[in-house]
Amino acid sequence: MENLFTLLKEFEPEMISIRRYLHENPEISYHEVKTPAYIAEYHQKLGHEVRTGVGGRGVVATLRGGKPGQTVALRADFDALAIQEENDIPYKSKVDGAMHACGHDGHTATLLVLAKALNKIQDEIAGTIVFIHQFAEEIAPGGAISMIEDGCLEGVDVIFGTHIWSTFPVGTIQLKSGPIMAAADQFNIKIQGKGGHGSEPHLTKDAVMIGSQFVASAQQIVSRRVNPLHPAVVSVGHFEALNPFNVIADTATLIGTARTFDEEARDLIEKELENVLKSSCLLMDASYEYVYKRGYPPVVNHEAETAFIAETAKNIEEVQAVVECDPLMGGEDFAYYLQHVKGAFFFTGAMDPEWDVVYPHHHPRFNIDERSLLIAAKTLGSAAISFLEKESGQTQEQSITN
Repeated sequence: MENLFTLLKEFEPEMISIRRYLHENPEISYHEVKTPAYIAEYHQKLGHEVRTGVGGRGVVATLRGGKPGQTVALRADFDALAIQEENDIPYKSKVDGAMHACGHDGHTATLLVLAKALNKIQDEIAGTIVFIHQFAEEIAPGGAISMIEDGCLEGVDVIFGTHIWSTFPVGTIQLKSGPIMAAADQFNIKIQGKGGHGSEPHLTKDAVMIGSQFVASAQQIVSRRVNPLHPAVVSVGHFEALNPFNVIADTATLIGTARTFDEEARDLIEKELENVLKSSCLLMDASYEYVYKRGYPPVVNHEAETAFIAETAKNIEEVQAVVECDPLMGGEDFAYYLQHVKGAFFFTGAMDPEWDVVYPHHHPRFNIDERSLLIAAKTLGSAAISFLEKESGQTQEQSITN
C-alpha cells in the first residue's frame, strides 16, 4: 500500500494533466469517439488486456496480478454534457456546446493513473483488477446496462466506484449503506386544448391554464399521497406554449422528473401524475398525451462493502473525515452494477473551502478542486488492494484449516 500511495503521489501531476486534456476535449453521451480511443491506447501501452466497443462505446481493461486471487472492478464514466462552458480557465472546453460539467473528466484521469500505479506493483497483487471505463452515464438508458450485457462484470467479485462531488469539501469521503442515490425517471406531457384570441377566452380551452393547474396540483402527490417516510420529488423542468402575446395556447408541452428510493413510491407517482393530468384536462374538456419513462433505479450500496470503504478511507493521509451522508436525489447508472455484484459507491469531496461561490454539478461554471483526484485514486486503489489481500488471506487460512 505504501508503494501504491508513493506512486500515486508521484503521478499526481499526470493525473491533473489528463483531467485538463479531457476537459478541453469533451464528448457528450453516445457521441464518444476520441475519448474511448484515448483510454484504450493508455491501457494498451501499459500492457493490459483491453476490450473496446464494450456495450457500444465502453472500454474494459484487465490487470492480472502476480498472485492468484479474486477479481475487483473499478468503474469510471467519461461522457460530458451538452452545456456551454462559462469558466475562464486555461483548460476551458474547446468544443462549442459541450462541457465536462459533472467531473467525469476527473473520474477518467483518476482511474487511468491509478491503473498505471497498480501496473508498477503488478507482481505483488493477489488477484485481478478490472478497469471499467463507461460511456453515456448522463443519458438513460446509459452505458452501464449495455456494458453489463456485453460481459464487463464476468468473473467480477466486487465493484467500487466514486463520484467527485463539488459541493462536499475536499478531504472528505461521504457514503452510506443502502440507498444512496435515487431512481431518476422522466415524464413527457402534451396537453391539447383549443386555441383562440386572447380577447375571447370563453371560446378556448386554454392549454397554459390547464398545464399550470397540473403543475400546482402535481406537488400534492408527494405531500399528500406518498408516505412521508419515503423521500420523493416531482419537478417540472420544461413548460412550453409558444404563441404571440394575444393568443391563447392551443397546445402545451411539459417535461419533468420524479425521484424515489423505493418501487412502491415509484409506481404510485407514475399513476398519480396521470390522474392529476386527467382531472386537470377534464375540467376544460381537453385531451392529453402522457409518457412516463423509467430511468436508472436507485443506487443501493451493500452494507459490508460500504463499511469496508469507510475503514479503508480512514487510513489515507489526505482524508480528513469519513462522513455518513444523506441520500442524494440525483440518479446514477452505477445502480445496475450493484444489482449484479456486491460493492459500494461513494463521494469524494472536491470543494475548495476558500471558494466564494460553489457551483453545482451540471452548471456552466462547474469546476473541482483537483486535490480530490489523488484522494479518489488512493481510496479506490487501497480498496482494491485491501479487498484482494483480505480475500487471499482468508483463502489461505481455509486451505490450511482444510
